[in-house]
Amino acid sequence: MGQIKQGDSLQQLTEQVNQFALERDWRQFHSPKNLTMALSVEAAELLEIFQWEESSTTTLLNATQRQACEHEVADILLYLLQFCQVTQIDLIAAAQAKLQLNAEKYPVALAKGRSARSTDL
Repeated sequence: MGQIKQGDSLQQLTEQVNQFALERDWRQFHSPKNLTMALSVEAAELLEIFQWEESSTTTLLNATQRQACEHEVADILLYLLQFCQVTQIDLIAAAQAKLQLNAEKYPVALAKGRSARSTDL
């Protein structure tokens, strides 16, 4: 798993991406609709890296695939941070709330080792 260096934070990254957009006068283009579309495109570009690959080999990334994945996940994160900024969503609070909801929907006793939807448990 990747390492988070001391001093790194989502807040600092959000400030950096906001500054990047401000310097280029791009905030005018960052509506929720546009940012959502950009997120979808970047997620599709990540998916494209694995298109036609066997599932069993997708955890063994070669250097080219790893770099491509790093670029796409970075794009996804940066657009997501901008989306949250524009819509005033607290990303950490939303993620924590969703984890709690998922824990209730997928209790360990019923979900462990299964890929079933919550309605099928």
